[in-house]
Amino acid sequence: MTELEKKGALARKAAMALMTAGTELKNKALSEIAKSVSERKDEILSANALDIKEAEKAGMSKSLLDRLTLTGERIDGIVSSIDEVIELPDPIGEVLEKTVRPNGLEIEKLSVPLGVIGIIYEARPNVTVDATVLCLKAGNAVILRGGKEAFNSNLKLVSVMRDALEKAGLPRDCVAIVEDTSRQSATELMQLSDYLDVLIPRGGAGLIRSVVENSKVPVIETGVGVCHVYVDDAADLKKGAEIIFNAKCSRPSVCNAAETLLVAESVAEKFLPMAKARLDTKNVEIRGCERTAKILGPDVVPATEQDYRTEFGDYILAVKVVSGLNEAIDFVNEYGTKHSEAIVTENKEAAERFLAGVDAAAVYANASTRFTDGGEFGLGAEIGISTQKLHARGPMGLRQLSSCKYVVRGNGQVR
Repeated sequence: MTELEKKGALARKAAMALMTAGTELKNKALSEIAKSVSERKDEILSANALDIKEAEKAGMSKSLLDRLTLTGERIDGIVSSIDEVIELPDPIGEVLEKTVRPNGLEIEKLSVPLGVIGIIYEARPNVTVDATVLCLKAGNAVILRGGKEAFNSNLKLVSVMRDALEKAGLPRDCVAIVEDTSRQSATELMQLSDYLDVLIPRGGAGLIRSVVENSKVPVIETGVGVCHVYVDDAADLKKGAEIIFNAKCSRPSVCNAAETLLVAESVAEKFLPMAKARLDTKNVEIRGCERTAKILGPDVVPATEQDYRTEFGDYILAVKVVSGLNEAIDFVNEYGTKHSEAIVTENKEAAERFLAGVDAAAVYANASTRFTDGGEFGLGAEIGISTQKLHARGPMGLRQLSSCKYVVRGNGQVR
């Protein structure tokens, strides 16, 4: 038995204990985790500092460094997220449906845990805690496989959480971490179908594609966000400039940041200079179509076909002038990744056509794509944004980490 298979077997055993743990015990464990993360903040920051030092030495980009970095304030935010999850209703054991058949059989459909969840993710140590507490609250054990960039941070966070679980009276192996960060360990986790019930990748397009194509474990696809903001010919242009600025610049490294701006040709000459003035305050590089370049001048980098399919994760924005609503909808459905898409318009009919016609997990009228987030949707911490349609779609909170089973009660019925 390999080291990873041993972790899988221990996680499966821990999941059986979690399956029958009540809400009170699970919340007690989460409270202990929150307390321990807060009390051991200095240890966590010291471990994170080692990762940052190595990342800087390796030449990691500023946007990725931002995702890797923990601060006292960010750790406080992690603790607050745990507290929010504690306050959320426990979905496990909920009766989803109930019926009595003509033969007297009583049939209940109950919400139950998925079992053991594997998570493969990149340089975001906050995911280590967010994902774990959501899995635990929904009664699932979890095996984490983070990237090498956050190795020290993740190792410390998992150690803190395992100690807290034991203190609360739950098995330490409710959470485990794969300490080998090589590609081989990721591949091995994808083959762990005897122990994992589902695998969730969080990261860039390459990671997600690799997991989807190679996993023997069922996969919930998350994350890649080529998100659009379309400024319609009936838009409030000032509102549009603020929305694209927020969607692109508030945190460009995350998956709900806008990567492409579409502008109706009838308002392009007036709107694009307004938008550029806001984007220039963050030195955003604009990669635009010919008409964009004609309006904004030589600062515009000519956009390629690939630019419109790229999740930049940086202060780079692809821009295209379109004929109107129909072309915008077609463009979004062709180039988007079914994550988050927005229209800015004062025309209610146009807004409703966009919301109905765009195929994405979240669609917006007159709001930033940056709201696609578990906390913003009232779900507490999230495990990711699902961009697929089976089982879960959009921000994945507690309910999306559960399955169901049928409980049937009879008094001797036979068929």
